[in-house]
Amino acid sequence: MKTKIFLISLLLGFTCYTFAQEAKVYESQAPGYKTPFKRNNAGDNWFIHIGAGAQTIFGDNDAEANFADRITVIPTISLGKWFSPYWGVRLKAQGGEVHGFQDKAAYMQHDKYYNVHVDAMWNLANYWGVYSTTKSFNFTPYLGLGLAHRFQLDDKVAPSKDYIFSENKQYTRYSNTISINPGIQFGFRLSERVNLDFDLGAAIVPDYFDRYVHRAQNEAIGSATGGLTFKLGKTTFEAVEPMDFGLINELNGKINSLRAENDLLSKRPVSCPECPQVAPAVNEINYVPNVVFFRLNSSKIDANQQISVYNTANFMKETGEKIKVIGYADKNTGTSKYNLELSKKRATIVAKELTTKYNIPTEKIVVEWKGSDQQPYPQNNWNRVVIMSAQ
Repeated sequence: MKTKIFLISLLLGFTCYTFAQEAKVYESQAPGYKTPFKRNNAGDNWFIHIGAGAQTIFGDNDAEANFADRITVIPTISLGKWFSPYWGVRLKAQGGEVHGFQDKAAYMQHDKYYNVHVDAMWNLANYWGVYSTTKSFNFTPYLGLGLAHRFQLDDKVAPSKDYIFSENKQYTRYSNTISINPGIQFGFRLSERVNLDFDLGAAIVPDYFDRYVHRAQNEAIGSATGGLTFKLGKTTFEAVEPMDFGLINELNGKINSLRAENDLLSKRPVSCPECPQVAPAVNEINYVPNVVFFRLNSSKIDANQQISVYNTANFMKETGEKIKVIGYADKNTGTSKYNLELSKKRATIVAKELTTKYNIPTEKIVVEWKGSDQQPYPQNNWNRVVIMSAQ
């Protein structure tokens, strides 16, 4: 009983810690800060796993039996959801037949059972590393709480002094029990929607679950399985870029300075006979490059970035100038090859927005992409950008 209480406490502590870690990433950008992600929709990031493998029960007398006689087949099926790249929950069902032994392995019993449990899962590969939609390996410990049921036997059981209850009279009482289910899952990405996953786990049940009570308080059904995981709905997570309050304050300061300067200029007299006359420049173009910033690992134009595309389109219509559209990616995320393709997608989507939404001719737009080999800004996050400038 003490062991069971300890394991249940461990499960609750694990779950609370996981939620705390998820909340912590939104609080600050101190050392160890983890990237926060947008809350996914109800239908996103679900998965179904189907697999099978081998199992054995670790009971009082089982160690004296031939190991090959102890191994049986275990089928598994599970349905789950990842709430972030770091943690998720699944409902898993497993069962089959386990071979228990008594009287120094002279008798083998065939106990059929099933075990259904809810697991809290923690993806350490994403938590300790950098989350990537194309990561090839994942390492996920889990801890679950469930219900195990042993079916009533049809065959006769050999007599034993440890067989302390009647199968018929106390079947219901001793055939249903709470199970504690720790384990580790590790797997490999086969495609965007399919993983090959392996699972090493255990179902910890009371000593009487195999119908014999000897010395131990608990027994365990150990298993090693493998199978395919199929991802449903949206399969990725979108990072939330934290606000750079230093940059915001700096920009606000510049805006206030320009407003003050504009106020001073507006108070100057309109006529100035003593001022030298300067002829206006012909076809003068006063243009500061426009930029479109992107979120981490994204080529989607956010709504608050559309103003830059709109201003660029107006400039092109008013001046007839050609525009160069150059895409970039930050160097601290992804490989050079991946970032080159990402910067191409970003530049292409901005050019497409100019042509389809604002009817800018394609021959007026030159599209280039530099990946992460060139960084136009010293601030890493700013380099997830497309820069539009007049040629």
